[in-house]
Amino acid sequence: MRILPASQRQAMFEIYAFCRAVDDIADGDTQHADRLAALEQWRADIAACYAGQAPAALRPLDEQIKAFNLQQQDFSDVIDGMIMDVVATIVAPDAATLDTYCDRVASAVGRLAVRVFGLDEAPGIALAHHLGRALQLTNILRDLDEDAEIGRLYLPAEALAAAGIPVGKPYDVIHHPAIAEVCTGIARDAQAHYDASAAIMARCPARVVRSPRIMSDVYHGILTRLLARGWQPPRARVRVPKAKLVWILLRHAIA
Repeated sequence: MRILPASQRQAMFEIYAFCRAVDDIADGDTQHADRLAALEQWRADIAACYAGQAPAALRPLDEQIKAFNLQQQDFSDVIDGMIMDVVATIVAPDAATLDTYCDRVASAVGRLAVRVFGLDEAPGIALAHHLGRALQLTNILRDLDEDAEIGRLYLPAEALAAAGIPVGKPYDVIHHPAIAEVCTGIARDAQAHYDASAAIMARCPARVVRSPRIMSDVYHGILTRLLARGWQPPRARVRVPKAKLVWILLRHAIA
């Protein structure tokens, strides 16, 4: 975000603040009813912005909504994604539910961001679709163990069944001998989305896709390292080295 012009940077900071706030609510330790009420209050506050009655705390965000024509539905989709994590602990969702989840928690954020970056409507929506799913699938693969510790498992039921892994406790699933088959398949899906997003960005002016290129390169680096590490436990946490991050940033910032 810091390589963006000041106006775009401020818009992205406001979007990030919204996403961080609702994510913190979803992952909080209060009662489900309290978290749902807090998320619905965010929905009401966002709606108030579009009704011309922005709450005082959201006036900075409201300014960016107006400046970049951010869509109310995209904010609502993000909230719906957070609600999916609150109403029930997600364990081996079917593929359609997983795709809906990825759309809400990742691609919807992308749909907000591409308006700030200045992409045209059609390629912007397509980029948000593919890059959002690529990033979220990478997150799911990276966070297998951390998610299992809190009882979550985002690997799709169909892939588990195809590998002969019974759906049970997340810890048992991710320690099954056939887990590599499932994770490698998800990695292929993520790679297909990275490839699709790269093709879209190649057709866009370089200046408007600097930030998404950086995000893509960083997260693709994580996916590459996950594949090199393998999927059998114990699984070391994968990160992109700082030197590599700096190189990615400089490569696109001066392009």
